Amino acid sequence: MSTTTAGGTTTGLVPGVQIPLIGLGTWPLMGEDASAAVSQAIGSGYRHIDTAENYGNEEAVGEGIRRSGIDRSQLFLTTKFNTRWHSRTGVREAFAEATRRLGTDYLDLFLVHWPNPAQGRFVEACEGLQQLMDDGCIRAWGVSNFKPAHLQRVQAAGLRVPLNQVQVDPEHGQPAQLGWHAGHRILTAAYSPLGRNGSFLSHHAISGPARELGKTPAQIVLRWHVQHGRIAIPKSAHLERQRENLDVFNFALTPPQLAAIDALETGAPPRLDSDTYFH
Repeated sequence: MSTTTAGGTTTGLVPGVQIPLIGLGTWPLMGEDASAAVSQAIGSGYRHIDTAENYGNEEAVGEGIRRSGIDRSQLFLTTKFNTRWHSRTGVREAFAEATRRLGTDYLDLFLVHWPNPAQGRFVEACEGLQQLMDDGCIRAWGVSNFKPAHLQRVQAAGLRVPLNQVQVDPEHGQPAQLGWHAGHRILTAAYSPLGRNGSFLSHHAISGPARELGKTPAQIVLRWHVQHGRIAIPKSAHLERQRENLDVFNFALTPPQLAAIDALETGAPPRLDSDTYFH
């Protein structure tokens, strides 16, 4: 069930934990650029910030949070760890390092960034995450870039995956992947939700509703994501675009408009294949 808060609309992640449907992506922002973007976004109303060990900006993101003056309890903070930590004890070390860099004593959401199936230890990583959650170190855990075959292996170990962060945009809709999520009660978080080159933003299925509703094409696409129940993580350091990206909860797309955007799906796979790519 969705809930409206000061930071936008949220949805239930695990019992007692709500996740905002729009988050601030921080890759590839670094250093002062990242700190300034995070502080500015929080001042504009963002309450969900997404980073990762491999982005190399956790320290800068933490500085942006401190600079914003927001109470930590009002913020939803997500980060991800690399495959070097794929073991039960390794995940605990990854948590200690991530919280040190971010300057916090807990995480709202901690994700396995890539499964690296050739290494064969991502199930152990998920077990370690569940233990961290049981111990109260993190509020929730999840995965990123996991295909259904990877998710099945985690489920076979008796774990329920609450969330999978994957590449989704109108041309990379991944209907089979997202259908699998829906069938197994896994929330989808979309990274690169506006695509990487923005070419589809000029398509009539998006530009038409934008003109009719007085919104930007990017707002139409983000609204498409949230009406489908997805969390969207757009990246922007630009003040006006940050504000526009968060301002998608005061209008709705019609079923035909949603279907027209759905139809932009090309069948193209994600940019990176998680059976072979990892860090």
